[in-house]
Amino acid sequence: MNTLICQEPGRFEYAETVFPTPSPDEVLLRVRRIGVCGTDLHAYEGTQPYFSYPRILGHELGCEIADPNGHTGWKTGDPVTLIPYFHCGHCIACRSGRTNCCASLKVYGVHIDGGMRTHIAVPAASLVSGVGMSFDELALVEPLAIGAHGIRRADVQPGEFVLIVGAGPIGLGLMAFARIAGAQVIALDINDTRLDFCRERLGVGHVIHGGREDVYARLKEITNGDMPSVVIDATGNRNAILQGFSYMSHAGRYVLVGLQKGEVAVSHPEFHKREGTLMSSRNATRADFDHVIDSMLRGLVDPATFISHRVDFSEAAACFSEWLNPATGVIKAMISL
Repeated sequence: MNTLICQEPGRFEYAETVFPTPSPDEVLLRVRRIGVCGTDLHAYEGTQPYFSYPRILGHELGCEIADPNGHTGWKTGDPVTLIPYFHCGHCIACRSGRTNCCASLKVYGVHIDGGMRTHIAVPAASLVSGVGMSFDELALVEPLAIGAHGIRRADVQPGEFVLIVGAGPIGLGLMAFARIAGAQVIALDINDTRLDFCRERLGVGHVIHGGREDVYARLKEITNGDMPSVVIDATGNRNAILQGFSYMSHAGRYVLVGLQKGEVAVSHPEFHKREGTLMSSRNATRADFDHVIDSMLRGLVDPATFISHRVDFSEAAACFSEWLNPATGVIKAMISL
C-alpha cells in the first residue's frame, strides 16, 4: 500500500506499508481526497505542537467505504468523511459532550498516523455520511467544522461585529460561518491576495491590511467607536495573539483558534476593565460537522471556493515547500488518489 510518511521536519518519503486489517469496531476506507491543512504544513516545517516523527499526516479526508466489516447502515462504495478526533468516551470532557477536547484525545494524522495512504481502517463511530456530496466537499468538512465550532464557542449573535485575525483556511471558515450566523465580519491579514479573496469570494464587508493600516483606528471607524465584540485569532502567531487583546470591545469575547507553542501574557488591568472573556476553541464536535454539511447542502457554503491548488498523490511530497510560501497564494491544497 502506497503511503506518504513525514520522516522528520522537511523530509517526506513514499513507502510501501502493510495493508490495514480492520478490528471489529472499524471499517476499511479507500481514501480519495486529502486536504492539506496548516497542521500538516507546520508538521512538515517542524513547528507543530504535540508532534513526533515519523508520522503519516492527513486528517481532512474524502473517502469511500471499501469494506463495512459487518457494520450495519454502511455499504461498500458509500461516500464518507470522518471525525478525526478519537476520544475516550469517559473523561470529564467526554461525559459533558465535549469530545473535541477529550483528556486523552488522539487526533488522526497528528498524535497517531493519519490518512496519507490509499486505505485506512478507522472506528465506525467516527464516520460521517457524505451522501449527495463529492469527495472534494467531504475533505473540506473537517476544516470548515473547526470554523463552525469557533463561531459557536464565541456565541456569535446576528448584527455584532466579529473580527477574524488571519485569512488562512481556518480563518476563512470562521468568516463563512460568522456570516451564516448573521455577524458583520471584519477580516485582518497582511496578505493582499487573501484579503482580496475575503472580499471577492466570501463577501466579507470589511478587510484590513495589518501591515499598511492603523488597525485600531480602522476598527474604531468600522464599529462606530465600539470595537469588535468578538475577536477570533486564526493565526497561531504569538505577536498577533497578544495584539488581539487590544482590539476587543468592553464586555467582549476573545477566542483563540490558532495555536502557538509559547505563553500568552496580557495586561490584567486592560483585560479586567473590559470584563473580557478569553477562551480557546479546539477541533469540533459531530454537531459542528452536521452544521457544515447542512450548510453545504443548502448552498450557504461553496466548498469549491476554498480549493486553490490540486495535485496527484504521487506528486504531493514535492509540493509542501512551495505551499509554505505565502507568495504561491495557497488557500487550500487538495490531493487526489
